[in-house]
Amino acid sequence: QVQLQESGPGLVDPSQTLSLTCTVAGVSVTTNGYYFNWVRQPPGKGLEWLGNIDWKDSTYYTPSLKTRTSVSKDTSKNHFTLQLHSVAPEDTAVYFCAVFAPVGVYWGQGAQVTVSS
Repeated sequence: QVQLQESGPGLVDPSQTLSLTCTVAGVSVTTNGYYFNWVRQPPGKGLEWLGNIDWKDSTYYTPSLKTRTSVSKDTSKNHFTLQLHSVAPEDTAVYFCAVFAPVGVYWGQGAQVTVSS
């Protein structure tokens, strides 16, 4: 069974980089047909998909954040990561990692990240 866990700092200074890691268990980050995603939910708002990296290491990003977003993968640790650059208070949200698989979608618990000085 696929299990995901987000980790990283819960507080980030404005203009700095938000960095999160998703630890994956139950599936390899190279497994055929799988996409490894980051999604966020600001307070009182809906889910916003940020981007992903697939089993072949191709990346895809939501256009509005493409210039600030980077998703990468560490195969040896079976992790995938999010970097969101030049953050501002409006980037405050619960950040989720999620796996889109041929048989369904798996979610982490979410990590609260607050952008504030």
